[in-house]
Formats: sequence, C-alpha cells, structure tokens
Amino acid sequence: MPFGAHMSISGGVSKAFARGQQVNCEVMQIFCKNERQWKGKPLLSEEVAKFKAEQARTGIGPVVVHDSYLINMAAPADELWEKSIAAFCDELERCALLDVPYLVTHPGAHTGSGEEAGLEREAVALRRIFEAGVGAPVMVLLETTAGQGSSLGHRFEQLARLFELVPHHDRMGVCVDTCHIFAAGYDLRTPETYAATFEAFDRTLGLERIKCFHLNDSQKALGSRVDRHAHIGQGEIGLEAFALLVNDPRFKHVPMIIETPKEKELLEDIENLSLLRSLVK
Repeated sequence: MPFGAHMSISGGVSKAFARGQQVNCEVMQIFCKNERQWKGKPLLSEEVAKFKAEQARTGIGPVVVHDSYLINMAAPADELWEKSIAAFCDELERCALLDVPYLVTHPGAHTGSGEEAGLEREAVALRRIFEAGVGAPVMVLLETTAGQGSSLGHRFEQLARLFELVPHHDRMGVCVDTCHIFAAGYDLRTPETYAATFEAFDRTLGLERIKCFHLNDSQKALGSRVDRHAHIGQGEIGLEAFALLVNDPRFKHVPMIIETPKEKELLEDIENLSLLRSLVK
C-alpha cells in the first residue's frame, strides 16, 4: 500500500517534498495555495519547475491536492456559488500546471436549501467546469464527509446522485475518509461491519471509483456526524479497522494518506505511518 501524509507548503509548493521525505511518505497530499484565502499568488514557472524536480528527486507520488475550505459549490447564494466556482477552477488549473492527477473536494453544504437542491447546485457547477475543459485531465475526487451541519456527501447515495447528475465520469472519482464515514454511521471495526460498509459502497458507487483514502481515526462515536480526527488506533475506530483496510487487496495501489494531528517536528506523522506499515501482513 502506498502511504503518505498531508504536508505543509510553507515557503512554496516544492518545499512539501522535503517534509514528505522526512516522514517517509510514498504519496502525499498538499494544498496548492493558502487554504484559508480565496485567491493565491500565481504559480510562477520557476516554482512549477522546482516542484517537478523535487518530485523526481524524492520519488513521492502521486501527489494529491485538497481544495480550499472556503469553497462551497452547493451554496444556494449566487455570489458565494460563483466565487466558489472561480476558486475551484483556479485550483484545477494549478493542479494541471503541477501535473497533479487528483483534486479532492468536499461536495459542499446546502445551508438550508435541502439535500437535493444542494446536490443539483453542486452538479451544475461541476458540469459547467468540465464542459469548459478547465484543468483537464485532472480528476476531481468527491470526499466522503461526516455530515456536520448541512454538509453533503455523508451518505454514499448522495455521492452516487452526483455521478448521476454529472456525466463526465472520466474526471470524477471518490476519496474515502475513514473518520468521516465512521462519524456518518458506516462501521469499520469488525470484519463483518467492514465488509458490509464496502459492499454498500460497491453496490451504490462501485469500488473502482475510490482513487484515494484519508486514514484518520475518530475522536467521536459511530454516527455522531462530528468530524474530529484522531491518531491511528487512538480513537473510536481502533486498530482492527485499519488492519483490515491496509490488507484489503482491492485497494493495494490506492494512495492512503493520513491527516492526523501533528506538531512542527512531524514526529506524529512518522509514528502513524510506521504503525500503519506494521499492520500490513
């Protein structure tokens, strides 16, 4: 299994590779701009060249980008919706410049308009982006969510609905977050519940659509719909679920990326990744 972590881009996107190498990443997730701002500085050709050179030097890949937390393409308010589409297009173009294959996004929040209205709003935005060819061939990975507030994507059926509404399946996949699906009510803790959860995913969406995993334990209980990440094996999910996942031959080549809490020295990343590797039989 290719394991990695979300790494900081402080000092420039190319700097993430040295940090990834420090914690023994084989794959890696980054932001491609400041995730708390709508607009980022343009990616200069020199930084793009450094990024590609560092990737070649370290051999870390694929790199996955997570979009800004500000983006909400399910928003009913036109101003926020248009602003979100523009920001997402910018992120797709940045990924294309960096030769990053995947851009992970949460499927938005309906903020009171209702689930179906929110999903349709998200779908209209995605269709518009794909029909314009923005960022091709970068694939958008819809991330499973915990379902906090009015967030969409906490049921497999909601993601399936987006695939129904958006016909551009060559540019769409799924990122499964273990903390999120557990908080949303999908159990992983025993061989039986693990099998049932992925049977439900396969029946609803198809396992072939999973292009990335976020491996996070959960501070909160099954079905809590609260998104709080914990270190591997130190939360409500527990080690057995991760042992089942990292030994599942169906996901042998799927990037598995941790987003667990960490301090500046990154020792926690080293420990979590070492633990995951130790579970592989």
